[in-house]
Amino acid sequence: MTDAELTARLDEVDLERLPAHVAIIMDGNGRWAAERGEPRRVGHAAGEAALFDTVEGALDLGLDHLTVWAFSTDNWKRPSEEVRWLMWFNRDLLLRRLDELDERRVRVRFVGRRTRPVPKRVLAEMDDAESRTAHHRRLTLQIAFNYGGRDELVDTARRLARDVEAGRLSPDGITERSLQARLYQPDAPEVELLIRTSGEQRLSNFLLWEAAYAELAFTPVLWPDFRRGHLFAAVRDFGRRERRFGAV
Repeated sequence: MTDAELTARLDEVDLERLPAHVAIIMDGNGRWAAERGEPRRVGHAAGEAALFDTVEGALDLGLDHLTVWAFSTDNWKRPSEEVRWLMWFNRDLLLRRLDELDERRVRVRFVGRRTRPVPKRVLAEMDDAESRTAHHRRLTLQIAFNYGGRDELVDTARRLARDVEAGRLSPDGITERSLQARLYQPDAPEVELLIRTSGEQRLSNFLLWEAAYAELAFTPVLWPDFRRGHLFAAVRDFGRRERRFGAV
């Protein structure tokens, strides 16, 4: 695809056909750094500009929910030095940008396991960000951190099992609705558009339940080079798709 095909202007988007929830797999930081002969952490740091330009684009569009994947439960398998750097980089990023998000009336929420080995100081900053921005509704920015789709379904099944054991729910009462109610953020709308950068074309265990009916958009752009024009293009193309959900 040409650069023109990969980007769009706001006026090219049908604002009457916006996805209720956009999710992004921010992929390609390591390759971006490798192309420049830099260590992987340089690519992760460069991704900050991409993230916040994308958030600005979501605000320009008037999106309701945006979820980005910051740290996977699979990422613990990476070299310990990179994992430590990512933990504190994400914490520092939140501290640097929280005032900005608060001023723009963005509600910040986290999706994932809030348990060790995530450092307690990181968990405390996450709680503070959620509490400070809880009253905002202009845009809900969900950050998937220490998140895996299968892990979420396992945790949801455990909640269901505990409720059945305690008599709060019967086995016959286990439905899509009761399962949905026990997800990490049960009130979030279903993902309608899922974007993955860097040319990879797989879900990689991201929002498996929430994205069951999502339209998928894959772009070759590495995440640090992603900007709001790429978001506009994906949303523009979403508005041109016919969504039938199994109907004719």
